[in-house]
Amino acid sequence: MESGFEITDLEVIDESESHRGHAGYQEGGESHFRVRLRSPDFDGLSRIARHRAVHGALGKDLLGRIHALALELDT
Repeated sequence: MESGFEITDLEVIDESESHRGHAGYQEGGESHFRVRLRSPDFDGLSRIARHRAVHGALGKDLLGRIHALALELDT
């Protein structure tokens, strides 16, 4: 994903364990993530446009392997 944006701050948090027993939980984790990403590339983009850009950078294959993705995107 880093090649798609000029990243000034990136944090990826695996929140899977806090969803144990819920729909989509996978033993071993890596099913629920929170991504905090700061990039000047988001300047002037709506919240939806920012989310679409990140989803496009991640690709359908990766997005298809996880159950939940929370995005916190800022400039």
